[in-house]
Amino acid sequence: MARVSWNEYFMDITKMVATRSTCDRALVGCVLVNEDNRIVSTGYNGSVAGNAHCDDVGHTMRDGHCIATIHAEMNALLYCAKEGISVKGCKAYVTHFPCLNCTKALIQAGISEIYYMNSYRVDEYALELFDKNGIIYKKLD
Repeated sequence: MARVSWNEYFMDITKMVATRSTCDRALVGCVLVNEDNRIVSTGYNGSVAGNAHCDDVGHTMRDGHCIATIHAEMNALLYCAKEGISVKGCKAYVTHFPCLNCTKALIQAGISEIYYMNSYRVDEYALELFDKNGIIYKKLD
């Protein structure tokens, strides 16, 4: 029996993580994986801990965006920051291409590779930043 590739394995987990999202505008998941193929952190779209979720009280909209939601990538990174876990050299698996702010945060945190499934609002400047910083990014089907 053939085993699934690491990319398939982690993207499958990322899709499952996305099912925990509490902002139904986009069900997004993120999994951070270290160089030994160990999961370091996961994150999904949701409200600030202890606050009401969009699914329960509706969206807080500003300029076409729900501002109550913390993006999946940020949730995964912020958990590591809170717990003192290094993400330098980690890969990020994300269900959707990262927004510009998440792109900058992933680069700044030391993420070396980004794998995503959905080409959602791909920002040209995000692509430029990935290229300038030598970050590998690849769409997985």
